[in-house]
Amino acid sequence: MVNSLTLIGRAGRDPEMRYFESGRVKTSFSLAVNRPTKEKETDWFDIELWGRQAEVAGEYVRKGSLIAIEGRLDFNRWTGDDGVKHVKPIVNANNLRLLGSKKDSGGGSGGSMSSEEFSESI
Repeated sequence: MVNSLTLIGRAGRDPEMRYFESGRVKTSFSLAVNRPTKEKETDWFDIELWGRQAEVAGEYVRKGSLIAIEGRLDFNRWTGDDGVKHVKPIVNANNLRLLGSKKDSGGGSGGSMSSEEFSESI
């Protein structure tokens, strides 16, 4: 069995970075992915990145950035104070590709990195 997914979409918000006492860093943000249907439908995913990929996302990803994510689907499970059990799907990403931003859609590079430049930076 394989738990693997690839998503291409736009960041729904600026990334939030958290640094831990252990020295690890986690970055999280939402990703909007349009479905290829006649009706315009958008799926939203919560993305988490760790380590160097998290640092790159925190530095280069902004709301509206076009990015590709590779990773696996995980589930955060918890019980609320009221005793109700909750489940929230999370994409635990292990690969990030910067493809551009909304500002870039006019054809200019707008300061974003190409996939080759990005690969060399990490």
